[in-house]
Amino acid sequence: MPHSVVLKNGTLVNEGRAIEGDLAIEGERISQVGGSASGRTEIDVNGAWVIPGMIDDQVHFREPGFEHKGEIATESRAAVAGGITSYMEMPNCIPQTISEDALRAKIARAQDVSHANFGFYLGATNDNLEAIKSVDPSLACGVKVFMGASTGNMLVDDEETLHGIFASSPILIATHCEHTPTIVANERAALAEFGEDMPPSQHPLIRSREACFKSSEIAVSLAKEHGSKLHVLHLTTADEMALFEPGPIQSKRITAEVCVHHLFFNDAWYESKGSLIKCNPAIKRRADQLALRKALLEDRIDVIATDHAPHTVEEKQQPFALAPAGLPLVQHALLALFEHAIEGVFDVPTVVRKTSHAPAQLYEVENRGYLREGYFADIAVIDSAQSTSVDNEPILAKCGWSPFSGITFASRVTHTFVNGSLVYDGTDVTDTPAGQALTYERSH
Repeated sequence: MPHSVVLKNGTLVNEGRAIEGDLAIEGERISQVGGSASGRTEIDVNGAWVIPGMIDDQVHFREPGFEHKGEIATESRAAVAGGITSYMEMPNCIPQTISEDALRAKIARAQDVSHANFGFYLGATNDNLEAIKSVDPSLACGVKVFMGASTGNMLVDDEETLHGIFASSPILIATHCEHTPTIVANERAALAEFGEDMPPSQHPLIRSREACFKSSEIAVSLAKEHGSKLHVLHLTTADEMALFEPGPIQSKRITAEVCVHHLFFNDAWYESKGSLIKCNPAIKRRADQLALRKALLEDRIDVIATDHAPHTVEEKQQPFALAPAGLPLVQHALLALFEHAIEGVFDVPTVVRKTSHAPAQLYEVENRGYLREGYFADIAVIDSAQSTSVDNEPILAKCGWSPFSGITFASRVTHTFVNGSLVYDGTDVTDTPAGQALTYERSH
């Protein structure tokens, strides 16, 4: 019997291998990987890479509370156009996602409008330890702890609370690590010298290497003391790499993430991009960028994500000190990573492992993240025979701009499938949202 859809003549990238062949879909699931297959609908991808869609473990889609910056509908539309088929969204919205009721409300909201599959973090505060201890592990992808000041006034700096979270969270703890007192002192000095219209090059000196290392070191020591499952987000410095062990993700209790923009940009870009690449933690030196790439290859860094965090153009055009930190990234994240693969920085199986397999393993996502028969058909097709000029494409994030403006990538996302549905055909995103709530295979 023919399958419902067959991607013909692809380069199927999965679990460290790239093989030529067909990939078949029946209903919501993958029904054949490799070999030759026939389908009621056949799409000849002509040698393009066929990969499991990216599972982005860190996004800020701004809803509820900041819908002028972004919404679940708009940002998930941009995500599937970029080959991201699942995302895990952060809690610093209004109201903050710091209770089971708030989690359920977000899930209900996403079920109606999300183009990609979705999971949500329960946010930690200085006074919601009981909510963290009792959270239903099937409702949240993880617990997010801001160990550095960030948008939404969710800084957790009470030592007793931190010990309580690390001792008793029933699910993975994901941390934003920057040491706030260090940042505050650096910012005060920069404002005194330059005022609010300070040069963008001050940002990595304010959100400094020392601030990052000091906070990451605290998080790792807490995790070791309590045996916690810790995932340190968006690492940016060479110094921090010594805190993490190389090796396979399944053997670790402490894991690390790097974001696309910290691999792509370095501080030389501040002169031309200014506040368009202002983010927390800051983009740092070329030496740090190279150290992050090396750590990926050593498996010290386990996951690549985006930290997609849109702001309006008007907000970004304020004097540099007042411009908010954060970048819209989901639409071009995979293309930026494939640029590295085309240039030989790392290979395509490594990109797939860090963006799909690893987050699926780390968060214990059920039946996603791989090209396997019986798994959900969450698939991206990326063609290196076609290019993508960012300035010539519609920006689908609600904010309408990209930090990659002026750049042409040497590949193109031509198809994205979510749960077996073709949601993006290289030009348009379907109007019918196909996303589902992520489910987790958790035994503890």
